[in-house]
Amino acid sequence: MVISSLAVPVVGAPMAGGPSTPELAVAVSEAGGLGFLAGGYLTAGQLAGQIADVWNASSCAWGVNLFVPESANTFTSSYAAGPARLDGDLRARAVSKYRECLLGDADRLGVELPEPVAGDTDGWDRKLDLVLREKVPVVSFTFGLPSPAVLSELRRAGIETVVTVSDVEEAEAAMEAGADALVVQGPDGGGHRGTLDQTKEASAEDLVDLVAAVREGTSIPVIAAGGISTPVRARQVRDAGATAVQVGTALLLTPEAGTGLAYRRALKDPAHTRTAVTRAFSGRLARALETDFVRQHDDLAPAAYPEVHQLTSPLRRASAAADDPRLMALWAGTGWQVAADVPAAAVVRHIAGED
Repeated sequence: MVISSLAVPVVGAPMAGGPSTPELAVAVSEAGGLGFLAGGYLTAGQLAGQIADVWNASSCAWGVNLFVPESANTFTSSYAAGPARLDGDLRARAVSKYRECLLGDADRLGVELPEPVAGDTDGWDRKLDLVLREKVPVVSFTFGLPSPAVLSELRRAGIETVVTVSDVEEAEAAMEAGADALVVQGPDGGGHRGTLDQTKEASAEDLVDLVAAVREGTSIPVIAAGGISTPVRARQVRDAGATAVQVGTALLLTPEAGTGLAYRRALKDPAHTRTAVTRAFSGRLARALETDFVRQHDDLAPAAYPEVHQLTSPLRRASAAADDPRLMALWAGTGWQVAADVPAAAVVRHIAGED
């Protein structure tokens, strides 16, 4: 298997929305790790172009991450009737109310807010066909659990499958569905929590303990993710049973990353002193640098992805275009201060303790 045989046990986290690039994926893989393209938010055509770029640049193993839409998510849990769940008209009303809260920001930026469309699949079927046709070596999934039939079809094509989970219950479900490996995500990571149910509160269990608990119940590869920014932390989770570690925030300032200039400056700005977990940008729980926008909107945003993501997209794009990070989703893990403007290969070697 690809993951269990990596020369350097470091995986580059897929970071949708710009930071993940073919250059970054190639750099991580060429350094002995496993680089990833982020298929989320891209059209199938855009993703096909990035896949071609990676194939043309490297013969090393690499992967593609896909978002699992609600319509394709087979995960069910005891949280299915949880207090944050919004269905039908109630969900639509909550989204409409949040849209009203954002109108002042939209006016200041001179943008129109869309009418959200529930049920967006992010091009799921076309992207699945694409990774099968291109025989991408590794395909990982976030935001949900694909059906056993999907995982089996990929395996028959020689593609290694990975499912992102945030607790033992989700890990057991992914293993039962036939995943070849797991990304076990702890609470300190930047960006979205990969809970299989968007309405549940993600586990706050320390990553070391979470990895140990998952490892106790499986022999398949486990990739530890979430706030890993030093070789000491990487060694801790590997000692707990992780096959490899996944890093994202530590790669944001590398020259190969597609991180925008305003985002890069914000990560280095001493005015930012903490991160926060919020639904304000997408409706899903995610960790970002704490800003006024997060503080003002966190309690107002419903657990409704992708509708909330659709609402805030124009705000985030306009803020980035104005070179103003105040309304951007500045995804960052708790150890964001260690991110440095160095080549991705140097980050991989450092995390692996090889520098």
